[in-house]
Amino acid sequence: MRNSLRIIIVAGERGVDGNVALRLQSKGYQAVTLTAPASVMGLIYSDPPDVVLVDLSAPDEALMAVIHSLKEDFFFSTIPVIGMIPEPFAEAFDWEEYPLDDYVSLPLNARELFTRITLSLRRLRRVFDNNPLTRLPGNTSIQRAIQQAVGRPMAVCYVDINHFKQYNDVYGFAHGDEVLRMLGRIMANAVKEAGEGFAGHIGGDDFVFIVPEEQAEAVAQRIIDNFAAIASELFDEVEKLNGFYVAHDRKGNEEKIPLMGVAVAIVPTDSPKIEHYAKVAEVAAELKKLAKKSPQSCYVVDRRH
Repeated sequence: MRNSLRIIIVAGERGVDGNVALRLQSKGYQAVTLTAPASVMGLIYSDPPDVVLVDLSAPDEALMAVIHSLKEDFFFSTIPVIGMIPEPFAEAFDWEEYPLDDYVSLPLNARELFTRITLSLRRLRRVFDNNPLTRLPGNTSIQRAIQQAVGRPMAVCYVDINHFKQYNDVYGFAHGDEVLRMLGRIMANAVKEAGEGFAGHIGGDDFVFIVPEEQAEAVAQRIIDNFAAIASELFDEVEKLNGFYVAHDRKGNEEKIPLMGVAVAIVPTDSPKIEHYAKVAEVAAELKKLAKKSPQSCYVVDRRH
């Protein structure tokens, strides 16, 4: 956690304990105390802080207005707002009236305050990084996990659904979203069974999992098998017997679309040529093209050590 976080402390007419700002500054934070709530939003608009602390030892309409203004603004609503509330009042506090993200008790415990600030920011990062559809970690976490795997006996595996776009076009987004959720669950479960690893969702029908290299092929095959078993339920008996379903292109011409499968590109990360995240993505893109040429689900391993 960087120490240059900018924190605004908001108080009502009675002011706030000056020690709050001093304790934050001693931690390396940039702390600004505002005792005129009417000026808070202007300052936030001009220079958004990382966290807002609100002294609610004497809550009033001005402080309530500040909190609601922040939480009702689609852009600034993501800034964590932590209330400072006297311990006796916390249990009966009206959380609906004051939509806070967290609170700390007064009299203030500095260690608790620092912890609450850290946890609020970490929670915010997780919420924004996770894919809202599958709840799997997103691009920031994926990049970090890949960077940690480079140079170790691990394998970064990219997963892609064959013919997903056509399925989405024919059967609709609701069914398409269910397919993505299904693959996300299958992949996450397969990684958990491996005992060690990571599963993430890049976006659309692109996923990533990372497992020890010696388990990569087994996990990939498990995902392929489980996806095939569940995906077959998405099609009727005739389509399954034929191995395709009928769609129409933009000109109205009939097309035979193969049933969905998955392509997996496996990139071992202990190779000298794999030095950074970008190289992993480059090699995976090559392998994925090969895997998608197969009429069946398959995985392709980079064995060019």
